[in-house]
Formats: sequence, C-alpha cells, structure tokens
Amino acid sequence: MPLIGLLSDTHCYYDNKIAEFFKDADEVWHAGDFGNAQVSQTISASKKLRGVYGNCDGTDIRLIHPYIQLFEMEGLKFLMMHIGGYPGRYDYRAQQLITAHSPDVFICGHSHILKVVNDKKNNLICINPGAAGIQGFHQVRTAIRFNVQNGALHNMEVAEWKR
Repeated sequence: MPLIGLLSDTHCYYDNKIAEFFKDADEVWHAGDFGNAQVSQTISASKKLRGVYGNCDGTDIRLIHPYIQLFEMEGLKFLMMHIGGYPGRYDYRAQQLITAHSPDVFICGHSHILKVVNDKKNNLICINPGAAGIQGFHQVRTAIRFNVQNGALHNMEVAEWKR
C-alpha cells in the first residue's frame, strides 16, 4: 500500500517540517510551482518524485518535469497538472484532459487553497494540496499524504503549518 506525499506551490521553499511529514512516504508528488530546481533535487534525493511544472516555474524546472503527469497506480488512473480549477469550474485545458483520459483522481495546484472534492459529473476525486511554501496570500501552509490500494485512496491526512 504505497504512501504518497502530495504538495504544491513551494515557490523555492521546502523545510524540515514538510520533509518530516513525508518521511515515510514511498513517493512525493508535486503539483507545480517548485520555484527552483533545488526544491526538486532536495525531494528527489530521498524520495521518488513525480512532478509537473507550474506557471511560475522557469526553464530549469520545465526541463525536469512535464506539463502533465498521467499514470496508473494500484488500479487508479491519476492526472496531475498545475492549473486545473475545480468541479464545475475547471480550466479549459484541464477539462479537455479529464474528458480525454477519464482519470479517477485529478490533482492540481495553483490556487493555494487546499480542497478535496468528489466530482460526481466526471466521476473523479479532485485534489488540490494547497500551498506548502511561504509566498502567496495563504496564511497556512499545507500538504497531504494518503495511501493508494486496490483502486481507492485511504488514510488521507492534512498537515498545516503557520506561514
């Protein structure tokens, strides 16, 4: 039962609190706006990292991480991109990809607002882990971890830290 650590919008900031929350994770997924290659390198030095680049990421990140990640794990299909929106208000490109690929779980970042929403229309779970960094309007830094097993998400936990 893989344990996944999920974060987004670090904007050059990755501290020991996040690393501690993810210490037992089998993989870390980053939904964009790393901020710099050092954040990507720091995570990938100790964990398998799947990431996508965000609108604030430069060429250094765009050479490492793609625009989208589409993959399967434990019987679930995942689609991850940075700018995605929410059920009923998906970004145009996100809706095109959701329609084309029918993921079970859609992961995005960008808004700096943590949300986990059951999208009944598209038959998926939409997850935005909020922002783990210190840049932006958010007052609380957030990240999520969960297990993936037998076609379902289990044991979802949210961590919060003061900005």
